[in-house]
Amino acid sequence: MNVLMIRAKVKPTQVSEIEAGIKHLFGALEKAQPEGIRYASCRLADEVTYLVFLEIDEGVSNPLPTFPEFHAFQEALKTSLAEPPTTEQLTVRGSYRLF
Repeated sequence: MNVLMIRAKVKPTQVSEIEAGIKHLFGALEKAQPEGIRYASCRLADEVTYLVFLEIDEGVSNPLPTFPEFHAFQEALKTSLAEPPTTEQLTVRGSYRLF
């Protein structure tokens, strides 16, 4: 299984806006319960670096772009990032109830 990992560092002044956007987006996902996707956002101890993990089942279209909350969050990121994000494809070799 393949998982996309995105690492993004935000400006310290934008953390509260990003936290609100994450809460809003994940609230919409919880309400809609889209199938075939696993998605997580984590903040590191430095409080400005986030790791995002995304796994989409084979044959399933990414449902994130269908959510207005996702688009709003992406717009907020344009002015909140301290540096360009990095993206890596991970191949999961083992997982217990995470992926």
